[in-house]
Amino acid sequence: MIGIEVEKLINSIAKLPGLGKRSAQRIALHLLKHKDKSLHPLLSSMQDAIKKIVNCELCGNIDTVNPCSICNDKRRDKNTLCIIEDISDLWAFERTGFYRGLYHVLGGALSAIEGIGIEELNIDNLIKRVKKEKYKEIILALSATTEGQTTSHVIADKIEHFNIEITRLAQGLPVGGEVQYLDENTLNTAFQARRKIT
Repeated sequence: MIGIEVEKLINSIAKLPGLGKRSAQRIALHLLKHKDKSLHPLLSSMQDAIKKIVNCELCGNIDTVNPCSICNDKRRDKNTLCIIEDISDLWAFERTGFYRGLYHVLGGALSAIEGIGIEELNIDNLIKRVKKEKYKEIILALSATTEGQTTSHVIADKIEHFNIEITRLAQGLPVGGEVQYLDENTLNTAFQARRKIT
């Protein structure tokens, strides 16, 4: 018989993406067996995250400063803006190091099934940025899923009259693939072979 507190811990862990009940049980058991080495440091890190990590009001990234360190970096190319679905996509680009411009995190992709419309995404803020800044190129670096491609078309329609070059990642991005799961070489090749949309 599992105690109520342990069951609550397992259920909380099971809510994390990619984890089922059995994985959550293994993680909970490990944390409880190793409280000093695992549970207490994890708890401390989570409390620090709650207190210190904020969303960037400009791009939607997370950081301990607002605007984030990427938006504040004077060495970044302020002429290019790379539009991505999620922060994990930003991390994938930053890991490769080949892109030195700015980002805009949408917070997902349009999906009628999941009830994600334009209002749920960071699109209004994107339009405000495009109106205010003088970008030379906007890169649509969204996943090659139906939702990602639909979102790309909607965004391209909304910004095409700003007289900015709009490009997207090359089709080296596998259909149905998500940016965050690509290896660096595939991502780099797709990025370098991007082409103009309008």
